[in-house]
Amino acid sequence: MTDLKTALVTGANRGLGLEIARKLAARGDIRVLAAGRSARTAGEAAETIGPRAAGVTLDLADPQAAEARAVEIEARHGPVDILVNNAGVMPSGDVLAADLREFNTAMRVNAAAPYALTRIFGAGMKRRGWGRIVNVSSGWGSFAEGLEGPAAYAISKAALNAVTVQCARALGGQVKVNACCPGWVRTRMGGPQATREAVEAADTPVWLATLDDAGPTGGFFRDRAPIAW
Repeated sequence: MTDLKTALVTGANRGLGLEIARKLAARGDIRVLAAGRSARTAGEAAETIGPRAAGVTLDLADPQAAEARAVEIEARHGPVDILVNNAGVMPSGDVLAADLREFNTAMRVNAAAPYALTRIFGAGMKRRGWGRIVNVSSGWGSFAEGLEGPAAYAISKAALNAVTVQCARALGGQVKVNACCPGWVRTRMGGPQATREAVEAADTPVWLATLDDAGPTGGFFRDRAPIAW
């Protein structure tokens, strides 16, 4: 990448999203739009990241509103070249005990909203002939790994994996669309017992966000290595 690109990172106000945004901005050839649910949290994230960042408000609880907001963001900030769908929620409960409202929220935030953002930003990337989309998923959303973990989270991440495959196929080889499992990350969601710091977990998402033209698309990765869906 030689020219300045614009990356939008959802959930960039803390934890893994903040670290991904920080690493992208530190490259020097990427301007970061740090997305948060409120102007305050997004602005604070941008201040933390530095001069190559701007805060944008983006609430993923309503995917249709998020799609409309994506159009507004590009109108104000210019084309988005890199999209990192990092924001997520993890309700508790097994498959028979999960609260249906929380299940629906997980499906909206973890799968439907990333799909909506990919539709808007991905279409522009395809027209321009370059783009990178990274869906921060989880091994708990992998059929190969048994769909472990809380039911709503696992099912919604499996849906996000399906979004990845379908969108990679639709957007073609010049727009790289991949999913990744960052591992068990020590964040507010992951908890203090988690085994991985955000600075380490951010490596694979940043790698996928900055792939060269020979890089993969339509894959699922952990520690830069492919894993099974």
